[in-house]
Amino acid sequence: MNAIVDKTVVVTGGAGFLGSFLCEKLEQAGAGELFIPRIEDYDLTEPEAVKQMYLDAKPDTVIHLAAQVGGIGANRENPGRYFYANMAMGLHLIEEARKNKLGKFVQIGTVCAYPKFAPVPFREEDLWNGYPEETNAPYGIAKKALLVMLQSYRQQYNLNGIYLLPVNLYGPRDNFDLESSHVIPALIRKFVTARDEGAPDVTAWGTGSASREFLYVEDAARAIVLATEKYNGDQPVNIGTSNEITIRDLVELIAKLTGYEGNVVWDTTKPDGQPRRKLDTSKAKTLFDFEAETDFETGLTHTIKWWESQT
Repeated sequence: MNAIVDKTVVVTGGAGFLGSFLCEKLEQAGAGELFIPRIEDYDLTEPEAVKQMYLDAKPDTVIHLAAQVGGIGANRENPGRYFYANMAMGLHLIEEARKNKLGKFVQIGTVCAYPKFAPVPFREEDLWNGYPEETNAPYGIAKKALLVMLQSYRQQYNLNGIYLLPVNLYGPRDNFDLESSHVIPALIRKFVTARDEGAPDVTAWGTGSASREFLYVEDAARAIVLATEKYNGDQPVNIGTSNEITIRDLVELIAKLTGYEGNVVWDTTKPDGQPRRKLDTSKAKTLFDFEAETDFETGLTHTIKWWESQT
């Protein structure tokens, strides 16, 4: 039975970066009604608000994207808040899913849940083989606990919950706030500003030696729709491109694409974060026929043009 066509689908975080693209793709896939709980109406960290949201929406399917999250700096400053908010939201949403006999629950996890020194490429089987990178461990562990909750609720209550592990996302409509943004929007903003102001140099965090994998937001939204339609298993599934790039190469590429010709200064007092990130994405291909389609340079160019249109 399709969990999308003619169904009422709740998308927590549906007004956000990934959520806005996901809602568009759910409509294209034939969703009956989309319900996007706003924080001013439903504080999903509070059990009574979650209970009310289920009463109001009467969903068939819940896709839980909403998260409190940021880059390395924000993670270092808010470890307690990020653990509590992400744990509480998932806890209450899954418990109410059980009580309401929900048809399907889709939990979006995080690559931050992987061990700091997981073998590369990261395979789903390695998720529990070590502690996450320290700066984002509270966030990653809160999200990983929800995988255990869904697996145990499937076992005891027959709740159909699936768990997806997307790698770092980027694209138009991302958060470009330098205090809380992730690396790509932060760098795009810095380089566009420096180019326009004729600044002689731009400062980048760390040594540049760490690597990351990035997934274009529209590819991620398509993956979630495919998994919601086709996947009903209890094991987590990676969502990504299986391509990695060092932060140094990323910085040089964004400088080139924005037309910035000044110097890059590396602030090595700042942390690099996890040494490497690259996912094994073979399960997503096998289980629900997902492969990323957007070339990295093309995706970056779209993202840069979008940001320039906002400034």
